[in-house]
Amino acid sequence: MKNKIRRNLGLACIVCGVALVASAAALVLYNVYVDNKAAEGIDEIIRQISIDSEQEAQPDYILNPNMEMPVATIDGVDYVGKISIPELELELPVISECTYPNLKIAPCRYSGSAYLDNMVIAGHNYSSFFGTLKNISTGNTIEFTDIDGNVFMYEVADIQVLSPTDIENMIVGDWNLTLFTCTVGGRTRFAVRCDRLHN
Repeated sequence: MKNKIRRNLGLACIVCGVALVASAAALVLYNVYVDNKAAEGIDEIIRQISIDSEQEAQPDYILNPNMEMPVATIDGVDYVGKISIPELELELPVISECTYPNLKIAPCRYSGSAYLDNMVIAGHNYSSFFGTLKNISTGNTIEFTDIDGNVFMYEVADIQVLSPTDIENMIVGDWNLTLFTCTVGGRTRFAVRCDRLHN
């Protein structure tokens, strides 16, 4: 009788173990699928964002820094520009409004403005989005180009790891640009703090 109970318990443990391994494998496959799906659309969006290269003598944002950032609408989504990180070989569009559905399309402006030197950009940790931010170093450069073709150059000044609930510290401080993403599993937030380089 005891042997039968032990056999049944052992069999139940094996079945549970197989189910857990299968669930983990399914989750990994789903994450790879979502990551690949997100990457597919990025190149097309970058091609469609028409950035005006005709510069005025005095850009509008200098005359009125409090102005709303202009947008280009593609497939019903408003984009404020694009961000380039040469050291990571990354070029991504930036969506104007941060929502959960938008974050699946591209990185989003979480708060602030390039014109007020306080912009915060959030992005998923997909490998095609901000997943490679962990490889960035202080001193690296980041370029943001708005829809009017105005270019803002930044230098990475600090890299911080914050708790996942520490949203308030994400948007405080004298940083001209912050990029942030979650680490794998969402245990922490990875924040890249930048100072603007003035020409």
